[in-house]
Amino acid sequence: MSFSKETKEALCEYRDLTIEQKTALVYGMTLFSKSFSPSAISMTTESRPAAMTFSEGLASLTGVIVDLSVKLTRRGGKGSLYYLSVPEKSDCMRVFDFFGHDRSQPSLRINRGNIDGEGATACFLRGVFLVCGSVTDPEKDYHLEFSVPHMNLASDLERIISEIEEINTEAKTVFRKGSYVVYIKGSDNIEDMLTYIGAPMSALNIMQSRIYKSVRNDVNRRINSETANLNKTADASAKQLIAIDLIRDRIGLEALPEELREMALLRIEHPEYNLRELGNALPVPISRSGANHRIQRLMTIAEELKGK
Repeated sequence: MSFSKETKEALCEYRDLTIEQKTALVYGMTLFSKSFSPSAISMTTESRPAAMTFSEGLASLTGVIVDLSVKLTRRGGKGSLYYLSVPEKSDCMRVFDFFGHDRSQPSLRINRGNIDGEGATACFLRGVFLVCGSVTDPEKDYHLEFSVPHMNLASDLERIISEIEEINTEAKTVFRKGSYVVYIKGSDNIEDMLTYIGAPMSALNIMQSRIYKSVRNDVNRRINSETANLNKTADASAKQLIAIDLIRDRIGLEALPEELREMALLRIEHPEYNLRELGNALPVPISRSGANHRIQRLMTIAEELKGK
């Protein structure tokens, strides 16, 4: 089951709603469904709980019975697609009038009279999400959107989301494939939205995914940094060993001052050490810069011998 479908099922678990909250919820589902007019009301969803919430809610509020048919989806026949519709035109008019819409109104707009009372806005957005919303699996990306068929509805929805203090984010709208897509990006904003509309566990899953990704990226950065440092140390060590071999072949390590001979022998014994580790491994430990100074003196001697 997809993350978006799981979220919708969680949003349908609420039962103890006030009449204002139920009205707002069913209104959000009806207004943003596939069609909502005095002559046609229909909805399509892959979520059975969402289909039941719509049909039961509309019946309890208006007395209108919704027809339901089910078809298998094309994706291997493993899922179902639920088609819901109000068959009688007179019932469509009753629902249209119940939610306070003017039959002569040229375009649909949100009637805020249906979003009245404590928690009503959250329930309204819950209903909207159930019929036209989706949220990306947090393992892939952070994106929540509503696919809206009408421009004015999209504009009204964007305004309502931007007014919610608990979310403190601005939604944006783009036109894509014949629909107006109102979207929210950013894990924090999506977590706030899901919590607000009643899906706190989905919000928690996004938070956990974000923390996991952050830790994983930090570990990868450290590993990459350590790998780069090891490669750098290995390259430097190889060059130093070549220089020391040259000194030993030309004049012998015994000809070196004691502190340089100690450093040369230590480098031969421990080619994997970095400069700090070389300095600490000497009989009398020295700093990283001190170790580097001695190594550079060995490199200079080798260069001079190479030129002879």
